[in-house]
Amino acid sequence: MEGTRVPRVRLRDLIGEEARDLGFGLFGVASVERSAHMNLYRTWIERGAQGEMAYLARPDAVARRGDLRRTLSGVRSAVVVGHEYHQEDPPGVPDDAARGVIARYARGRDYHHVIEERLLELHSRIESHVDRAIEGLVYVDTGPILERELAVRAGLGWFGKNTMLINPRRGSYFFLGVLLLDLEIDVDSPFEEDHCGTCRNCLDSCPTGALLGRDDAGAPLMDARRCISYLTIEHRGPIPLELRPLMGNRVYGCDICQEVCPFVTKFSVPSPEPAYAPRSDLDGPSLIEFAEQLSSLSGKGFLREFKGSPVTRAGRKGLLRNVCVALGNWGSEAGVPALVTALGDPAPLVRGHSAWALGRIDSRVATEALSSRLLAEEDSWVRDEISSALGS
Repeated sequence: MEGTRVPRVRLRDLIGEEARDLGFGLFGVASVERSAHMNLYRTWIERGAQGEMAYLARPDAVARRGDLRRTLSGVRSAVVVGHEYHQEDPPGVPDDAARGVIARYARGRDYHHVIEERLLELHSRIESHVDRAIEGLVYVDTGPILERELAVRAGLGWFGKNTMLINPRRGSYFFLGVLLLDLEIDVDSPFEEDHCGTCRNCLDSCPTGALLGRDDAGAPLMDARRCISYLTIEHRGPIPLELRPLMGNRVYGCDICQEVCPFVTKFSVPSPEPAYAPRSDLDGPSLIEFAEQLSSLSGKGFLREFKGSPVTRAGRKGLLRNVCVALGNWGSEAGVPALVTALGDPAPLVRGHSAWALGRIDSRVATEALSSRLLAEEDSWVRDEISSALGS
């Protein structure tokens, strides 16, 4: 069935209207030629800057990132949308070291589900406009495509020095979604200006030095292995000792490089999307209460408690590891009981970071707990952490 022929320019406008009706504040259509950034991407992978994110380096995934036709053989256009999620910090956050900071994107419902549902609906509406079935695939940070490059091609913004996509009138607090289609649609002009200029706010503000400026071709560089977002979400093992004090009270993700961006501070407004409204227990939670809550949960219990939340990505032991580090950085004796509980956690990852945190607190109770645990501890890495915490 051929369906109804809609002029490509008119079709693009119709799709844009449908996208806005579905709540997408940003919309554009990108061309689907091969990526122009694969040499940079391969060099980044060869340096190991992706850390433990092995899925980024799989040969099949690298090939698909370079050519959309390896994902959808008949692809003819890419619809790119942005869904804004900015929320204001609650009073006292992030300055109150006794409270945990969770990245804004993770305080409400998981964006993957929110945007995927709406892009599937957009796909259906496009089929209604052309009166035929259209082959298409939806991606919301869920597969090997270069969403930000497509967003630049669709005219939505430029790559900032913080590696984020920045829109000159919306900042960078928005999620990207992509709908690949075997349908010819008029494409938008690529965004070609770099508005960062000489600004170094993000580079100078990154606590761990993860942002490395731009390469000779102007592409932003980042070492994910030093990024707080990577360390608190994707990294599964012990956090490097030298980076722990630099994390402060950020227990899941980090927004610092966005918070200091002039385009963010000037143009970002709270998102009206109900799905991204913060959960009360993830909106600047008490570190002590958060640690106690996580310690009381099993792995399955954690998944039930936080079902539908992005924080499940870190897992119970990963998130509790992060909270232990934040308690150590706070350094208050008030956090000792929660850390002593974590010192007996089934996960060595948690016990080791709890030991490190207790070692930073001048407390007789902390020292006694560490000494007692050292006698019973069987894991060699945890024993090393305890010994270091005791200064022995």
